[in-house]
This record gives sequence, structure tokens and C-alpha cells, in this order.
Amino acid sequence: MISLASFFENVRLPTISEVAHALIATLDNEDASAKSIAAIIARDPALTAKLMRLANSARFGSSRNVSSLDDAIALAGMAHIRTLALAACFADSFPQLPGLDSDEFWKSSMACAGYAKWLANGAGADASDAWLAGMVMRLGELLIYQVAPAAFAEIEEMPHLPGARWEREQRLLGLAEGEITAELCRRWNFPLRIVSAVERSSDPMAALPFCKLAGVVHLASLLADTPSDDPAILDTLPGEVVDALGLGRDWMRARFPSHDSFAAAA
Repeated sequence: MISLASFFENVRLPTISEVAHALIATLDNEDASAKSIAAIIARDPALTAKLMRLANSARFGSSRNVSSLDDAIALAGMAHIRTLALAACFADSFPQLPGLDSDEFWKSSMACAGYAKWLANGAGADASDAWLAGMVMRLGELLIYQVAPAAFAEIEEMPHLPGARWEREQRLLGLAEGEITAELCRRWNFPLRIVSAVERSSDPMAALPFCKLAGVVHLASLLADTPSDDPAILDTLPGEVVDALGLGRDWMRARFPSHDSFAAAA
């Protein structure tokens, strides 16, 4: 078993761009405007181009051509464009890893983010925070490769059953990916509310007081590990977490989103 402190002694901390740092800083700034977010993103032409392609994709459902960041923000909302930009920055910060299906990893992360946003809307939590916490949830797994590549290989063994990674990580390392991701987010100066949610996400009922955002990310992670559009999958979710979030089961079944609608954003 390994402590979190000793784990990070052996980690080469991934470097994120100045644009990503600037966007993270706006998360705690209530005065951040759409204009200021657009100005930050515009510093990176490649990132801007990627977001413009996304804004003009069928996923955004626009009937007109989106020709500027201002238009994209007006269409999708400042918070959504900011989190999509951060997601792109994170993906660029981590190298391809042997034994990891990168395409599956980032699609799973986008699905987790999407499910988290959906659940947050039903639970009365902040949807933008939920999206971002869900998106970064698995980043700690990428750091495990640096510290314990043999353990990483076992953690990544198929099948990826819901919650199986957490069990394997605890058994092999004594740490869950959420704890590792939370420490990474601390070092990247994420807001404390995001850090706390990710840190508690593998076992949200263990922490008092109950963290609604952690519960949302917990359920979202389980759904992301189960690529199914069948609402019956909702019956496999831990009832105590669903109840603690005050989620209506009828609401969940009626509004259960398509898994592919989230993965398509990757």
C-alpha cells in the first residue's frame, strides 16, 4: 500500500497550458464574463479552431453557421464552452499510454461528464461543476501508470464493470483514482468544491456531511462504465446514493439520456 504523499513523490506532474490555468482561475470568479472567457480561449488558435468545429457540429443543433467564439458562447453558454475548452486542454496534457485505449478513455470521461450534468439537473446541484468534476474523475488513473505500471495494467484489465476500477485500485494501491485526481486538482488550483467532490466520489456516503456533487459524480461514473441506453440500468445504481441526492426514479427513467450523445463530444 502507498500513501498519497509518497505516490506524488514519484509523479511527474502533467503540465497544462497557460490558457487552462487562466480558465480554471475563472471558476471561482463570479464576475467572469463571456467576453473574458472568449479572450482567454482565443490565446490558443488550435483550441479555438477545435471549439469552432464542435460548435458547428450536429451535436450543438445550430441551424446557422457559428463563426466566432462569441457566437459559440451565445449558443451553448459560457460555462459549457469553458468546460469543453478545459476538457480539450486536459486531453492534450497527457501522453498516449501503452495498454490504455485512449479513445475509450476520453469517450468514457466525456460520458461521465455528461451523465454528471444530467444528474446534477435532477438533484439541484451545479451542472457546470458536475460536468467538470465528471470529466476529470479518471485523470488519477493516468498518474497510476507513472508510479505503478504493473498495477495500472491490472486495473485496466477487461471487463470494465461498474465500480471495478475503484475496487482494483484500492486492492492494489490502497488509493482510489478519485483521491489521486483530487490531489492533482489541488496542485492545478481547482476550486475546493471540485476537489472535495472528486476526492469523495468513490464512496460518497462515507463522508459527512454528504457532498451532493460527490454523489452525482459517483453515479455518473457507474453509468459511464455501462454503455447502455436501456433505462433498466438505473435499477443497478446504489439506492442510498440516489435517495441522498433526492433523485426521482420516474424522472430518471423518463429522461435517461443516450450514452452516445455524450461520447460523441470526445
